[in-house]
Amino acid sequence: MTESPFSRDVLTLVTGTTVSLIITTLASPIITRLYGPEAFGLVALFTSITGILGVIVCLRYELAIVLPKSDEEAANIFGLCMFLVVVVSITTIPLLIILQQPIVQFLKAPQLGQFFWLIPLTLLVSGSFLALNYWNTRTKQFKRLSIARIASSVTTTGTQLGSGFLGYTTGGALIYANIFGQFVSACVLGIQIMREHFSFFKHTITWKGMAEVFRRYSNFPKFDVWSAFINQLSWQVPVLLLSSFFSTTIVGYYSLGMMMVTLPMSLIGGAIAQVFFQRAAMAQHEGSLAIIFEDAYSLLIKISLFPLLLLTFIGQYLFVLIFGPSWGEAGFYIQILSVWAVFFFISSPISSILSIAGKQKTGLILSTINLITRIVSIVLGGILGSATLSILFFSLSGIVMYGSTGILFMHYAGVPILKTLKIIGENLLIFLPAGAVMAIAKILNLNSTLQIIIAALLLVIYCGYLMKTDPKIRNMVYRIR
Repeated sequence: MTESPFSRDVLTLVTGTTVSLIITTLASPIITRLYGPEAFGLVALFTSITGILGVIVCLRYELAIVLPKSDEEAANIFGLCMFLVVVVSITTIPLLIILQQPIVQFLKAPQLGQFFWLIPLTLLVSGSFLALNYWNTRTKQFKRLSIARIASSVTTTGTQLGSGFLGYTTGGALIYANIFGQFVSACVLGIQIMREHFSFFKHTITWKGMAEVFRRYSNFPKFDVWSAFINQLSWQVPVLLLSSFFSTTIVGYYSLGMMMVTLPMSLIGGAIAQVFFQRAAMAQHEGSLAIIFEDAYSLLIKISLFPLLLLTFIGQYLFVLIFGPSWGEAGFYIQILSVWAVFFFISSPISSILSIAGKQKTGLILSTINLITRIVSIVLGGILGSATLSILFFSLSGIVMYGSTGILFMHYAGVPILKTLKIIGENLLIFLPAGAVMAIAKILNLNSTLQIIIAALLLVIYCGYLMKTDPKIRNMVYRIR
């Protein structure tokens, strides 16, 4: 069977990230019994702060690494990124010293203050990984990226389990584990890149060269960095505001639910996005952008819509079964977020069209609207005194935003809107019989375990249907075998 280079490269990343997903999934029931919701809430707050700052650590120049035809120009962009990582990380130190107390008071999390000194270190590690990651993407070292993700997952999960079994079941232990995992993954990429390209970098990267690419790709710090910052801030707003309005325990429920619903998306969808960005950049020069976008969009909706919509029926039951009775609230949150997750999974990987088509201004506008709607959603629920309403409003606003932006991205790529809507409609029709079965099971109030079994059987049937009707997915599965 012939397999396209796109499918092959996606599969290379997906294979490694699937291993990471399996490791994390298998360990999660143990970890959630070792650490309580408050510990998960604390690490979520720390990750929110570092995540917001992390998007600006390279001023988004890392995205430009894959764009030039010349490797020499790309190398200078890489060198510029590494220089910016150091400068930005050091710059945050005095800023955090000044803002530590106000931030801790706003979040109502005094225990967070003792970990502020780790923020610059985390930025240094995560920023280095970003630059290394995109250099590997440019050189098509997808197998290496896959290995790095596995190494990160093994290290993070192993440290979490080890600390938990030794009795260190605090949020701090989870924070240290995450940083260690990022450090290992950066080392995996960095050591190999330096072995292969150190001489090339040494003779190619110059201050003059970095200054030239700094100016040439200035749209990234001018527009894209603010768009990414606002987008990341919109991601972390629920965590920060839920902590401010409610408690770190609520944040813990939300963070676990969001982590589990986005884990497949960040791993599998992230793998697709990474390969897709490189292929789409080439397709732009070749005039085949619409074709690759349509293929990617169809693949994303086929692998996400059916399983995620099933979670709207069994999310709470599944969480109680897997993570224990104390995590039922997190499962309820995942039911609310499932439809939102479908639209996010579909639109996020293809958002690179904004960089490829030079639509950074549009990206900034969309990110700003997204941030505003999320703030309004969480604050409104906070005023009403209900975390559930906050998450419901967040989900509804996300469905509108990601649904409309996904269609807009396809339009920018040259795919007709009616064709995009047709892809969505066809896959929704496929789910309707399964949705009806789950609705009947819910109405009859069948045993929760039985409902999970029914959903699992429906998912198996759907996977068989995909194998039979979609040759691209069939080829990917055959390659795994």
